[in-house]
Amino acid sequence: MFYSSRMTTLKKIAVTIGDPAGIGPEIVLKAIMSHEIAGLREPIIIGDIAVLEEAVEKLNIPVDLNSLKIINTGEIKDRNFQRCKPTAEGGRACVSYIKKAVELALNKEVDAIVTAPISKESLKMAGFIWPGHTEMLAELTTTKDYAMMFYSDKLKLILVTIHTALRNVPDLIKREKVLQTIMLAKKACDMMGIDNPRIAVAGLNPHAGEAGIFGDEEIKEIIPAVNEAQASGISASGPYPADTLFHRAYNGEFDIIVCMYHDQGLIPLKMIAFDKAVNVTIGLPIIRTSPDHGTAYDIAWEGIANPSSMIEAIKLAVRLRTN
Repeated sequence: MFYSSRMTTLKKIAVTIGDPAGIGPEIVLKAIMSHEIAGLREPIIIGDIAVLEEAVEKLNIPVDLNSLKIINTGEIKDRNFQRCKPTAEGGRACVSYIKKAVELALNKEVDAIVTAPISKESLKMAGFIWPGHTEMLAELTTTKDYAMMFYSDKLKLILVTIHTALRNVPDLIKREKVLQTIMLAKKACDMMGIDNPRIAVAGLNPHAGEAGIFGDEEIKEIIPAVNEAQASGISASGPYPADTLFHRAYNGEFDIIVCMYHDQGLIPLKMIAFDKAVNVTIGLPIIRTSPDHGTAYDIAWEGIANPSSMIEAIKLAVRLRTN
């Protein structure tokens, strides 16, 4: 009810089609045409018209492209492009879409951007060094302090470390970084309209270190960060053992969890909300959301991709813009 009653407050939203070889073009078109997004006045699709024309025809998507506002970047010029695998061509294309969307958002020509999935391998093949959307968006907007936040109805979380090998994580858990992420968690809750949010901080080690028996990151870095956040008036607590924390948050005890590393948060989130979870980049000067799944090359261009997460990403962009 929240979304449908206030959808018309967002006039323009840019939606990139992601990696042309993946499910992005399909889920974007399906989402834009869904009844749940019907109240959105002017979605702007950013991609290549050749890709969209092929998607409509090959996948039998009932949409008249002439009725939609489309920005054609011209990276892919015909319908004979490679599909269902990472390619340099796809990497160059999706970067062109994202750059255009960011340009529009920074110039306030759109109110928010929603990005379809891209491939890190495609980026690398195309010669780009960004490990993903988040780092790319931070650089394009000259943002220093940012974090990946993930939203679902029952579980919300934010990450201290993002795309890095697990062996690197303990050395990256520093008081300053944990505190910064707690503060971004508070900002995320403000954007979602959550008053006085209860922010839970997960431990890094089993049993949150068990008083230093299983590791001292909690004692040296995480607890001081929590204490400093509390001193600034933020309702943060922890660190809590991760094996019980997500159950507690799922049952409503906390509003958001600060997770120490990628899979600590993403495994439970995707277990309960794989088709509904949304990724939000917190800290940017623009609003950006994205489906919390990848390019799904294994089912791409077969007409069977589920647009639910893309629909939720658009709806959440509307909510964040409204707030």
